[in-house]
Amino acid sequence: MDPMTQSAQISSSQGIADGQHSAAKESKPSVKDLIHWRDPKKSGVVFGLSLLMLLSLAAFSVISVASYLLLALLCVTITFRIYKSVVQAVQKSSDGHPFKTLIDKDVSIPPETFRKHVDATLSYINRALKQMSRLFLVEDLVDSLKLAVVMWLFTYVGAVFNGITILILADILLFAVPPVYEKYKTQIDQYIDLVRTQVNTTMAKLQEKLPGAVKRSKTE
Repeated sequence: MDPMTQSAQISSSQGIADGQHSAAKESKPSVKDLIHWRDPKKSGVVFGLSLLMLLSLAAFSVISVASYLLLALLCVTITFRIYKSVVQAVQKSSDGHPFKTLIDKDVSIPPETFRKHVDATLSYINRALKQMSRLFLVEDLVDSLKLAVVMWLFTYVGAVFNGITILILADILLFAVPPVYEKYKTQIDQYIDLVRTQVNTTMAKLQEKLPGAVKRSKTE
C-alpha cells in the first residue's frame, strides 16, 4: 500500500471517529438545551420528573422518597426478569440474562475523572472560603453591607417559605424564565439596564459617604 493511500485511509478513519464523537455529543442534550426547551419532549420529561421529586420530598421524608423510588425500580427489573425467563422457557430459547449488556458494562469511575472533579470542587470551595473571609472580616465595607442586606431579606423569605418550597419555585423558574427571556430579550434587557444604572448610582452615592469605600476606590 502506498503512503498516499495509507494516509487517506487514516484521515478517513479519523474523520469517521470525529463524526461519531460529535454525533454522540449532540445526542446528549445539555442543560442549556433543556431549560430553553429545544426538545419539548426531553425538557418536559426532565421538568416533570424534577418537579415530581420535589413535591414528593415536600410531602414525605427523604428516606421514604428514596425507598419508594428504589422499590419501584426493583419491582420493574424483577418483573421484567421473570417475564423474559418465562418467555425463554416457553420458546425454548437461550437468549440469556436480559440485562447482560448492562451487567457487563463498566460502571466504575476512572481515577482520573474522580480526581478531576475533586480538584474542580476544591477550587470552588477555596474560592468560596476566601470570599467569605473577605466579607465577614469586612475587607470592603460596602460588600459586607450588601451581604448584611441580603441576609436580612432572606430572614423574611425563610419566614414565608421553607427550603423545599424555594427549590420547587426555583425549579419552575428555571424552566419558565429562559424561554420567556429568549422571546422578550430586548424589552427585558432595557429594564435590566435601567435597574443596573439605578443600583450603580445608589452605590456610588453610598461609597462617597463611607470612608472605607472612598479609600478603596482611590487606591484602585
